[in-house]
Amino acid sequence: MIVGRKYEQGRLMDAYRSEYSELVAVTGRRRIGKTFLIRETFNYKFAFQHSGVANQNTKVQLHEFRQSLLRCGMKKCRVPADWFDAFHLLYDFLDSLPDGKKVVFIDELPWMDAPRSQFVSALEMFWNGWASARKDILMIICGSATSWIINNVYRNHGGLYNRVTYRINLKPFTLAECELYTKSRNLTMSRYEILECYMVLGGIPFYWSLLERGLSVSQNIDRLFFNADGKLRNEYNELYNSLFKNSLPYINIVSVLGTKKMGMTRDELIKESGIDSSGQLTRVLEDLENCGFIRKYSFEGVKRCKHLFQLIDNYTLFYYKFVMDSDSTNTGFWTANINTPLRNSWEGLAFERVCFEHIAQIKYALGISGVSSYLYSWERKGDETDPRGAQVDMVIDRADRVASLCEMKFSTGKYEITKDDDESLRHKSAAFMAASKPYKGAHLVLVTPLGVAEGMYMFSVQNVVTLDDLFKDL
Repeated sequence: MIVGRKYEQGRLMDAYRSEYSELVAVTGRRRIGKTFLIRETFNYKFAFQHSGVANQNTKVQLHEFRQSLLRCGMKKCRVPADWFDAFHLLYDFLDSLPDGKKVVFIDELPWMDAPRSQFVSALEMFWNGWASARKDILMIICGSATSWIINNVYRNHGGLYNRVTYRINLKPFTLAECELYTKSRNLTMSRYEILECYMVLGGIPFYWSLLERGLSVSQNIDRLFFNADGKLRNEYNELYNSLFKNSLPYINIVSVLGTKKMGMTRDELIKESGIDSSGQLTRVLEDLENCGFIRKYSFEGVKRCKHLFQLIDNYTLFYYKFVMDSDSTNTGFWTANINTPLRNSWEGLAFERVCFEHIAQIKYALGISGVSSYLYSWERKGDETDPRGAQVDMVIDRADRVASLCEMKFSTGKYEITKDDDESLRHKSAAFMAASKPYKGAHLVLVTPLGVAEGMYMFSVQNVVTLDDLFKDL
């Protein structure tokens, strides 16, 4: 049973019901559930379906294409001489089928494009020369190598230019969707436990499918990451190699960004990564952003509108911090570090990332979903008038001339706002308003899982956003 993905299923069905032939591309990172979405939506029934074979040459790819034609019902079929011949065989087969919409599903399309295979040219010929001239073809192409589809299909300068009629980029699950998923698998987890898992796994459905009933969150993390044969211990290289044909520059950029909490400017990345080609760097950054590994955001303050690139993939960050150089014999590492400074400091940063992944839910909780807004981080360096300076990680700058200054605090219970917290929050608010030109109002917002404890400083903030708010299904 499929969980969530109602919008994406609706898009696929819109394409199916169209009176014209449609070309649909479904992209998304490895393990996100692309193939499962397509198969479930069409109840595993296709006129033709095929999957490319990883790391194989054109001869093997063509042989497997023939096998797919035979499995789908073609009576006799030779091994195609090349991809042009292969697509000729495909439209001969489709043309022999009864009237009605014919769904063609080609999975892992990028793997079929071996060097010098002329695969893209043959695909162009098939779509432009035959399929698009009919009204009964729904062709769905899919693949984890999102960068290949973007560069060879979306940005194609030949016959495939602007031919994709539906683009579906599958995003990770939200907290709400993860809760639905755990219920569908009878995993008894509180929202707090789901948050703990999300900070490690992100919203990648396959990773969640590996959780074992009857184990605590910490026990599951130990089993998946810190056992020598843990299924997510060795996922890292497979993840990036599956997404990018030449994964080295991507891993290089991710490795550099993994050392910086706030992120890095483009110039800093050029210096640290050693990539001296601006064109290559642009492509790598765009591909990583399209796959959801990094985000580009504005950091305002001393240098207005300075753009930073920040690594936001929860799995990758957890791997860098705790797994990459870990001792494989320390099988109970995560459980043993409950309530230690090492784990507590990581949880604070991980919770901030979860909040950035749920901006829509935070805006909804603040009642400003319909208000135009601009999201950025803000900093004012210390100077003679204010040696401390001030920093706000999340500013929701609203069209109603109010800025919501969001402070994220992870806590295992209700968060108690101390005298120091109160003074710090007031200082940030005053510094921001003093620097705002023209003048803006500033509302202090505390985002914390279980709300605020009663106390003399509980009214230091105008709004409190809790875990229940972050679980809002929008």
